[in-house]
Amino acid sequence: MPSSSRPSRPSSRSTGKTLLACAGVVLAAAALGLASWQANAPEDRPARGGGAVSQPRSEDSGARAELLKLARREAGDRLAVGRQDAPVVLIEYSDFKCGYCGKFARDTEPELIRKYVEDGTLRIEWRNFPIFGEESEAAAKAAWAAGQQDRFQQFHAAAYAPGATEKGFGAERLLELAREAGVPDLERFSRDMAGEAAAAALARDREEGSRIGVASTPSFLVNGRPIAGAQPYGTFAAVIDGAKAEAAR
Repeated sequence: MPSSSRPSRPSSRSTGKTLLACAGVVLAAAALGLASWQANAPEDRPARGGGAVSQPRSEDSGARAELLKLARREAGDRLAVGRQDAPVVLIEYSDFKCGYCGKFARDTEPELIRKYVEDGTLRIEWRNFPIFGEESEAAAKAAWAAGQQDRFQQFHAAAYAPGATEKGFGAERLLELAREAGVPDLERFSRDMAGEAAAAALARDREEGSRIGVASTPSFLVNGRPIAGAQPYGTFAAVIDGAKAEAAR
């Protein structure tokens, strides 16, 4: 740049927005980007620090507001369950090859759906966040493709069933899972899985997770409050109850 050229100074308004966005990244990175050990710790070892829930602080309010905006609440979102206007939104970043994502899907998520989704308190929005290579990416696209025929939840359950991960997620296996999930048009499923829309949806989820600092799976946001790892049901219930009470104020 010539010495006579002077960069323009950003306005105070744009600078404030940048700082707020950075604050959101820092908050999420601190809570969601915990060491992979914590999210994938052996079941008989407690999470370090007594848990992985971000504790609220007054200076976090602006950052949490930014994270709260990540709830899409899109009508017809096939990778979501629960009322569009539910007071609490849980966003889940997960990988189908992640053992602890499977543990959460089998042991905790069904209870959350029964208690909180069915009574209108909670909306769950899934984000595909594959971190374990090509098969993870293929499974994510397959889940999205199943969702286009309203079978995402069924595919999700089949892919996270006990022993499913050990069978891998090659092309034939993904078709088998689609059959188990009751996907009616398997030819369309294959086309959708390989199409540009699936790649774009996956890229959108990955960009969002990476931007806020997701470094391990499963990771969650509950009304902007980060939770890392497959924490016990009681941890999620306490955060959801608190978020519901907060939303009612």
